[in-house]
Amino acid sequence: WLGLTPRQHSSGGKERLGRISKMGDKYLRTLLVVGMTSLIKGVKRKPETADPRLVALLARKPVRVATVAMANHTARVAWAIMARGETYRAGHQPRLAA
Repeated sequence: WLGLTPRQHSSGGKERLGRISKMGDKYLRTLLVVGMTSLIKGVKRKPETADPRLVALLARKPVRVATVAMANHTARVAWAIMARGETYRAGHQPRLAA
């Protein structure tokens, strides 16, 4: 609903993902991407203070792809918090379904 996920062009069991769809709320998507861009700039200055998952993502992917991936992750976390009516807990590990 924010347009931060890749467009799918899948057929016959073969998954083909394209660019982000850019559908949905443009302003909110822009805020998330700008916020993650700022976070990534901070990681480049002080990598020892950053989340290890973000550092690993930046090692594997280009900066802009990592930015949108982190914006998507942040949007999903925000949605889960709002949907459940909970408060944010830093470092929380989600329960995995058995």
